[in-house]
Amino acid sequence: MTTPPHPAPEAVRAPDALQARRAFLADRLAAVRARIAEAARAAGRDHTGITLITVTKTRPAEDVRLLAALGVRDMGENQDQQASVKAAACADLSPALSWHFVGRLQTNKAASVARYADMVHSVDRVCLVTALGRAADRAERELRCLVQVSLDDDPGRGGAHPDEVSRIADLLAGSPLLTVAGVMAVAPPREPADRAFARLREVRERLLGDHPDATVMSAGMSGDLEAAITAGATHVRVGSAVLGARTPAPPSP
Repeated sequence: MTTPPHPAPEAVRAPDALQARRAFLADRLAAVRARIAEAARAAGRDHTGITLITVTKTRPAEDVRLLAALGVRDMGENQDQQASVKAAACADLSPALSWHFVGRLQTNKAASVARYADMVHSVDRVCLVTALGRAADRAERELRCLVQVSLDDDPGRGGAHPDEVSRIADLLAGSPLLTVAGVMAVAPPREPADRAFARLREVRERLLGDHPDATVMSAGMSGDLEAAITAGATHVRVGSAVLGARTPAPPSP
């Protein structure tokens, strides 16, 4: 039997531990919201135009429910196996959560993701557009999609070359239930984030010429959200700054 890579999402904390976890999340969430507000102020922007996506990867559904009680509505996941379970476990929440799939997506997972995701941030190749279009048709659900842009030509990180963004966006726009909503990128590790996000902003500006509704710029994480907001990010994807450092997965036996 193979050991699962992470604790089961349905694990339940004792009442005292649950209360302590809620207090921890509330404090961390307030600090991140303050960072967003200050970065927006410094950039001459209205912070209410910036969406915080709390990335709950490796965390249990219980954390999602605690965050929802604290007013978070946008949840991010990067693995379908975890995301589909948590989306189902939290389907009873009102108002409903908005699920963002932010990780590299395999075409064979498109059908599952289309059943719960509201926005897919990582569309970076033609075959994935085709798979998502078919999946959305079967699920009878509209999917808002972002073209993931490579800012460093590292194939392991995913993302389309900037010259390919227009083609992928046109294909998304031509699919009945897919909407091209904007762009997404991850800052390269060996370059100042402000320079990288400035290039992403240029890609978005070019895209807006053909797709004026593609206004979303998903950029910035726990360590670089200020640089992303300065560059014009409309959505920031924050995990550890809210949920705390992740425990590494145990080695396989």
